[in-house]
Amino acid sequence: MTARRTEERLQDVPISITVYNAEQISNRNIAVASDLATYTPSLSVNARYGAEKAAFSLRGFNQDQSTAPTVGVYFADVVGVRAQGGTTSGNTVGAGSFTDLQNVQVLKGPQGTLFGRNTTGGAVLLVPQKPTDRLEGYVEGTYGNFDQKRVQAALNIPLADTFKVRLSLDRNKRDGYMNNKSGIGPDNYNDTDYVYGRLSIVADLTPDLENYFIGTYSRSDTNGYATRYTACDRNFVPSATTFIRYLTAQAGCAQIDRQAARGDSLFDVDVNNANPRILLEQWQVINTTTWRASDTLTVKNIMSYGEFREDAAFSLYSDNFRFPDTPITRAQFPQLIGNPFQYIRLATQPGFHASAESTATEELQIQGNSADGKFNFVLGGYLEFSRPLGFNQQRTGIYGNCVDPGTLNCAGGLPLVPLSATFTAPGAVISESRTKLAFDNHGIFAQATYKFTDQLALTGGFRYTFDKIVGYSESNRYTFATIPGSGTIPVARSCNDNFNHPTVNLLTNGGNTAACGTTIVNKSSKPTWLIDLDFKPTPDTLFYAKWARGYRQGGVNFTNPGLETWNPEKVDSYELGAKLTFRGTVNGYFNLAGFYNDFSNQQIFGGLVAKQGSGIAGGAAIINAGKSTIKGAEVDAGVTLFDALNLTLGYTYLDTKIKELVPPVLAPQSPFERVLPRGAVGSPLTYSPKHRLTLAAEYNLPLNDDLGRLSIGANYVYTSSQLVDGNLSIAATNIVNANLGWKNIAGSNIDLTGFVTNLTNKTYFSTAGGGFDSLGVYDWLLAPPRMYGVRLRVNFGR
Repeated sequence: MTARRTEERLQDVPISITVYNAEQISNRNIAVASDLATYTPSLSVNARYGAEKAAFSLRGFNQDQSTAPTVGVYFADVVGVRAQGGTTSGNTVGAGSFTDLQNVQVLKGPQGTLFGRNTTGGAVLLVPQKPTDRLEGYVEGTYGNFDQKRVQAALNIPLADTFKVRLSLDRNKRDGYMNNKSGIGPDNYNDTDYVYGRLSIVADLTPDLENYFIGTYSRSDTNGYATRYTACDRNFVPSATTFIRYLTAQAGCAQIDRQAARGDSLFDVDVNNANPRILLEQWQVINTTTWRASDTLTVKNIMSYGEFREDAAFSLYSDNFRFPDTPITRAQFPQLIGNPFQYIRLATQPGFHASAESTATEELQIQGNSADGKFNFVLGGYLEFSRPLGFNQQRTGIYGNCVDPGTLNCAGGLPLVPLSATFTAPGAVISESRTKLAFDNHGIFAQATYKFTDQLALTGGFRYTFDKIVGYSESNRYTFATIPGSGTIPVARSCNDNFNHPTVNLLTNGGNTAACGTTIVNKSSKPTWLIDLDFKPTPDTLFYAKWARGYRQGGVNFTNPGLETWNPEKVDSYELGAKLTFRGTVNGYFNLAGFYNDFSNQQIFGGLVAKQGSGIAGGAAIINAGKSTIKGAEVDAGVTLFDALNLTLGYTYLDTKIKELVPPVLAPQSPFERVLPRGAVGSPLTYSPKHRLTLAAEYNLPLNDDLGRLSIGANYVYTSSQLVDGNLSIAATNIVNANLGWKNIAGSNIDLTGFVTNLTNKTYFSTAGGGFDSLGVYDWLLAPPRMYGVRLRVNFGR
C-alpha cells in the first residue's frame, strides 16, 4: 500500500483503509467513480448531477456545489484536474479511469500532511498497472442489458530491459434507465457513453534513476440525468412575493397528474428539452522521477499538467411545465394558460465552455531512513496552479419558453415584466455566467516515524498550506418580454452583481460586459498535523492512536450576489484502531477503528429564496454556518476457509450531529429574502447513514488445474436511511450483487464472467433534487435498476 507515500504491507499501516484489487474492481463492475461508493461502507456519493459529476462523502464529510472536495481523488499520486463550473463536477478522475488498475485505496480521515490538496474527509487513491518486463495484455468485451457494450484492452510491451510501454483503452456505452415520456428530446436519460485511453512508459535511465510517464484522456458525452417528480405543494397560497413559486408548484402538480394518468413507473420522466447534453473532457500527463541516491535516501519528483472542459445543457429540475389553469390564473392571465415554460434550463453558449480549467502540479519528496531502520521520514513541497482556459461561460434560461437559451432563442414565458399598471408581459430571464477563477494551492510538509523498539513507534507529521483564489466575473442577465407587434425581445440587461453595479444598462452601453467586472480574492493559510502512536506486540498485531487536524479551503461563487465567498473549515480527528492478522488452519484479518471528529466553521449548503421581481429563480449558496460532531466505528474483516471460500465484512456505524447552525444576515439590498441552511440543530449531516454493512463471499469450486478456475461470488450491501437534502431522507436499502466466473477455461487463456448488480431489482432513490423551497415540487434521482451482462476476456503473455 502507498497510503504513507511508501510501499507498505496493508496491515502495518495505522490508517483505516479499504482496498480493492483489480479482480475485485472487475467483479463489482466498478466503471466510474460513483460505483465505488456502493461497496465501501463509510463512503457515500452525491450524484445530484449524474454519475460522471458525482462528489464523494466520507465519514459524513460532504462536498456541496462548487466547494473544494472533502475527499481528494488521486491517480498515480496526482490529484484530479480542477474544475469550476456552475454545478459540481471535475476535481476527480475521468470516466474510464478504473480500467487496468493495480488497486484502489480508500483512506479515511484527514490526509493533509502527505497528499496534494488538504481535505477533511479522506482520499481515494487509484494505482494504475505499471509497465512490466513481459509482453502481455488482454482484450475484454462486455455485453449487458440496456444495450451495454464495453470493450477494454491493455497491451504491455518491453521494448528493452530499461524501457517498457503499456497502453490501456476503455470504450463503454449503455442506454439510460430513465425513460422520457414527453416526446421531446432523447428517449432516455442517465446513460453512459465514454471513451478512455492511457499510455504509460517506464524508462530506467540508470540503475538508480527511473522516469515514469503517464498520459490519460477521457471523454464522456451523455444525455445527462433526469429526476422523477413525486409530490407538489398543491395547497400553497400565493402572496405578492411568492406568485412565481405558486405557478411552478401548480405546473409541477399538473406534471405529476399526467404521470399518474399515463400509469408511469418511477423510472418514467417527463422532460421538455430537445437537446440535452453533458460533455466532460479531461486529459492529464504525469511524470514521476525517482532517484535512489543511496540505500537510505530517495528523491522523488512528481509533475503533472491537465485540462478539464465541460459543456452542459440540461434541465436542472427535469420539468415539462405549462402555465397552470387555476381560478387565480384564469382571473389574471387567461391568455397564458397552457403555454409551455421552463423553470431552469442550462444551455451551452456558442464558442464557450461551461467550465474550462487547467491544472499544473509540482511535488518534490525526499524520503529517507536511518541505517538501523529505526527512523524514516518524508519531507517536501507541493505547488499547484489552476488557471482558466478563457471564460467559463454559460447561459441559463429561467421562467422562459426558450428553444435554446444559449442562443437567446426564446418566445415568451412567465409574466415577469410590468409594462403598465394593467398588463404584465410574458417573458424570461437568461442569466449569462461569465467568470474566470485562478487557484494557487501550495504546501510544505514533513512526516517522520521513530521506532523506540520493534514494537513501539511514534509518527509525527506537519504541513502548512497556502491557498489563494482570484475570481473575476462579468456575469449578467437578460430580461425578455413578449411585446405585441415586436415579438419576444430583451427589454433589460443588467449585471448580476447588483451590489457593485446597480445602475449598469448593458442594452445602452453596447453590451460591454466589462462594466459588470468584479474581482474577488479569497486567501487562507493554515497548519495541519498528525500525531500517531503505534504498538505492535506481535508481527501480526497492530494498535494505534491518532490525532489529526484537517482543513478545507474556502471558495468563491459569483452566482449569489452578496454571498459569493465562504471561509475554510477545520476538523480535529481522533482515532483508535487495531489491526489483527491470524494464520493457520484459517487465515484472515480483523481491523477495528473508532473515531471522533470535532468539526467547526463548517461549509454548508444553503438554499436561497429570491425576492419577487429580482429576476433570479433562487440560489444555492455555501455558508459557514456552524459546528458538528462526527463519531463512529468501522470494522473490516476477512477470512479464507478450506482454501476455497473467501468471506469479507465491512461495517460502519456513523453518528453525526449538527451542534450549531447560524445562517448569515442578508443585506437589505440582497436579491434574496432568506437563506435556508440544509439541516437543523440536532439533526444528522447529509449523506451520513447511521449503519452501512457490506458482506462478500467468493467460492472457488474444486476443479483440476487443466479445467481452469470456476468461482461464484456475491455481495450484500445494507444502507440505513439517510438525509440527502435538509430534512428529506431516503429509505434504507438492501442490495445484492453477484458474479459467476470461469478463468482459464479448459486450460486456455480465455476468461468468462457473468455479473448482475441489484439482483433483486430494488427501486430506490439515491438523492433529491432539492428544489422544493423555491420550486414547490419534490423531485428525486433513482439509483440504477437491475444491471446484468457477460464479459469475455482473452489474455496473452501470462
